[in-house]
Amino acid sequence: MTRTLVTGSAGRLGRSLVTTLVQAGHEVIGVDVTAGTPDEAAAVLPADLTDLGEAYDVLTRFRPDVVVHLAAIATPFSRTDGVTFRTNTELAFNVCAAASATGVGRVVVASSPTVIGYGAPAGWTPDYLPIDEDHPPRPWNSYSLSKLVAEQTMAAFARCSDTRFAAVRPCFVVAPEEWAGAPTQSGHTIAERLDRPEIAGVSLFNYIDARDASDMISVLVDKLPGLPNGEVFFAGAADALARDPLADLLPAVMPATRAAAIHLTGTRPAFTSAKAERMLGWTAKRSWRTELEIG
Repeated sequence: MTRTLVTGSAGRLGRSLVTTLVQAGHEVIGVDVTAGTPDEAAAVLPADLTDLGEAYDVLTRFRPDVVVHLAAIATPFSRTDGVTFRTNTELAFNVCAAASATGVGRVVVASSPTVIGYGAPAGWTPDYLPIDEDHPPRPWNSYSLSKLVAEQTMAAFARCSDTRFAAVRPCFVVAPEEWAGAPTQSGHTIAERLDRPEIAGVSLFNYIDARDASDMISVLVDKLPGLPNGEVFFAGAADALARDPLADLLPAVMPATRAAAIHLTGTRPAFTSAKAERMLGWTAKRSWRTELEIG
């Protein structure tokens, strides 16, 4: 049985990932400073992984085969800039360093589509749409910068370690209860994001169901030994979180996208997960059209 340690196991994505991995036959160890890790986990430890010593202690205690690192300050501007950057970069470095040093075979690090730089106050224009992993990152706030540093940290350890590494950029994660009306990470409901395009437009209408993101990570963990070390993958739904085509909506909320948006025909999203489909055989199964509960 594969022993998999999930940091941030009580979070919006972490909860679904724990359940998915257990169902796939993993023995899951949850690490989170807050309560909420699903009962399916074999063990839970409230460790502070911003402390390098604690990171080493956790990994030497459990000796996992796999680490999936989700723990972070998860939303921009929810804490001060310095705290956000310091916390997220220290977490990424400590987990990668401890995993590499203790012989963990596979590590997946969570990044974010925000590294691309949309929403910048001085303006932002995409080089092309839909955005893939080759699009240049242009972070402009402490959160997006911290996530790019996490990717670069992962890549640095991939170049000097026997551990197999990859990073995932999950789109706006929607937990199962949020389809029924619970607030999302932005504080709005999914229905509000659909009714008011200016809300979801800030993030280019990207999203993914937490269960689909969990399925993608589970597949990535299995495929990781056969992949080039240090790969980065977007993980998003196959459509946009919008009732109208993005070719019309995006220019309305972000005029600088007008030229590129003409390529987004029909329900096509602004981010593509084609690389994950090509290299992992994974595609998202769920859409807001099938999951949203209309009250």
